[in-house]
Amino acid sequence: MSQERRKRQEERDRPGQNRAWTKIGLVVVVLAIVGGLLWFLQHKHDRRLDAFATCLGTKGAKMYGAFWCPHCADQKEMFGSSFEHAPYIECGIKGSRNIAPACTEANVKEFPTWVFADGARVVGAHPLDFLSQATGCPLP
Repeated sequence: MSQERRKRQEERDRPGQNRAWTKIGLVVVVLAIVGGLLWFLQHKHDRRLDAFATCLGTKGAKMYGAFWCPHCADQKEMFGSSFEHAPYIECGIKGSRNIAPACTEANVKEFPTWVFADGARVVGAHPLDFLSQATGCPLP
């Protein structure tokens, strides 16, 4: 056996060194699996309102809001990441005190304002069950 081959064999046969790396590898794999599972469960939970938010738009509801409005932020938070599917019209113009033309044309002066297909309006952040009743969109 060559000296180099013998040296590699001795390194493999050392007790403890290989076990330590095996344990570290096992811990890393377990942490990765647990982290992935937690992310998946959270992501799935956040997305449960996608269909509801989409339905609001289908039923003709619109939310007029502004990026600087704290009540608008509260309303958006109720939807979580599903808000990207909500029928939202941004009225604030960054770098300006003006209101977007779409909001002026809709005669929106307070935020958030929900406008429904029948022309009814409500101002302020409202619970999702209220929006469900107003539009007929089922909550999950």
